[in-house]
Amino acid sequence: MDDPTAMQFAMEKHTGQLRRYTNEPYWGHLAEVAGIVAMTQNVLPLQLQVAWLHDTIEDTATTFGELCDTFGPVVAGGVQWLTDVEEGSRKTRKASASVRLSKAPGWIQTVKLADGLSNLRSILVHDKKFAKVYVQEWQDLLNVMNKGDPTLYAMICREVRQAGAILDMEYND
Repeated sequence: MDDPTAMQFAMEKHTGQLRRYTNEPYWGHLAEVAGIVAMTQNVLPLQLQVAWLHDTIEDTATTFGELCDTFGPVVAGGVQWLTDVEEGSRKTRKASASVRLSKAPGWIQTVKLADGLSNLRSILVHDKKFAKVYVQEWQDLLNVMNKGDPTLYAMICREVRQAGAILDMEYND
């Protein structure tokens, strides 16, 4: 691939991967995240690249060095901020990830907010049992990750609150 765009690169790297629950091509999630980021104020071109690439290190054989060589150290660093590297139980990993993400620059947090919104919507529709866990994780994460786009932050806060209320009603009946 000669001088690929982030979209082309991500689609190639995620070839054959399917989205949990829907079995749609995984790149659809990446497109949704990039689309959400594109609607934010003062969006940076490198944010859109990171949105497309945010799962490449975590979910493919792509390395940080490969991203550096292809897209430069700022984009590769952005992807690295969003890559889960923590170990241990889910609770331990998510607590450590919250600390990492609390230190991330606002433009990176914006991409994470978009990723969370995309995932929340899918999980809420397809896996209500896991949605309770996911909503609680995002309630905790939103307490420490507040440097991203303010409109997107308000949107995901509202959706997390609404999802929590819906799940509480469904599981308390």
